Amino acid sequence: MKTRPNKKNRYIAIRYVSLLVVLAFSLVFTATALVPEKDPQQRWWRRSKPAEPMQVIQTTVDPAGIALEVVVERGRAHNHPLMAIWVEDMEGNYIQTLYVAESIAKGVYLHGDASSGRWMPGPIRRPAALPYWGHQRGLQAEDGLYMPSQKNPMPDAITGATPKGNFTLESQAPTQDKRKFRVLLEINQPWDWNQHWYNNRFPGDRDYMTSAQPALVYEAIVDLDADQQTFEMKPIGHSHWSGKSGELFRDLSTITTALNIVEKAFVRVSEKK
Repeated sequence: MKTRPNKKNRYIAIRYVSLLVVLAFSLVFTATALVPEKDPQQRWWRRSKPAEPMQVIQTTVDPAGIALEVVVERGRAHNHPLMAIWVEDMEGNYIQTLYVAESIAKGVYLHGDASSGRWMPGPIRRPAALPYWGHQRGLQAEDGLYMPSQKNPMPDAITGATPKGNFTLESQAPTQDKRKFRVLLEINQPWDWNQHWYNNRFPGDRDYMTSAQPALVYEAIVDLDADQQTFEMKPIGHSHWSGKSGELFRDLSTITTALNIVEKAFVRVSEKK
């Protein structure tokens, strides 16, 4: 007498076979992924990303200063961020800006005026963009904001368009005869919301709405008496979310994708005097 498997047993058997098939495919793909890069035929789906060219930005600050380079490699979340790079002494006193995005330096954004029906350059105030740099710089504009304006812009010698990707800044550090100093980078990418920095967290705060995750601040401590010439830049905190103060917030636990704007950054001293 033949017995037919009931529906429950057949269902279990089908699921068991399905799991075996999935496991088999997983093992095949895992094993193939471990094949060395020199075997392109077996890794045809994993195309290597071509090396991205390095844009060079040159600014003139102090020809008698220490020649240095600030190298910034973009991360996977990089999308036209604004940034400023400057020098401070070890006590945190501002010395000099080495580079700042042109829109911040001049107070004019490329897409700042839509009154004609199309985007045209126009004046915009974005205090949440780079507030830590602005407050450290310490110059207050006529509207009370710590940032340059169209009426009082920063010189062309230290400004430039926002780099689209990897870049090297070639400049000079006026160290005021100090053998140890700090190089800082502040970077901010608008509208990069996350679960903590969501769009209606501060209702009515228009400055916050232009920023989302606040600007990040990176730091490298350069020691001219050290045996090395390269000094890594590390994130040390974030700025005020709407630019209301120059406070540096050290807790980065709420920052997510903003930490992926920069893949790597470091300062390289070209010559030591």
